[in-house]
Amino acid sequence: MQGLSVSQYLWPLLIGSAASVAGGALAGLAIGSKDLGPNLAATMGAFFGPLAGVTGVAIGLLVLALFG
Repeated sequence: MQGLSVSQYLWPLLIGSAASVAGGALAGLAIGSKDLGPNLAATMGAFFGPLAGVTGVAIGLLVLALFG
């Protein structure tokens, strides 16, 4: 088993985090802009999007680090 290198997995984690923020903002904009207004809906989506996105990316990278 190779040693875990933080720098090897840092860029995918940062890119996945940015993508989850952008995806959450777009999803919040698509879902709630009519009721909440576009600014509030996008802001809430940007805050709540990474809850699942960053966790999924981190678990995926951990699995790849251990078994890949």
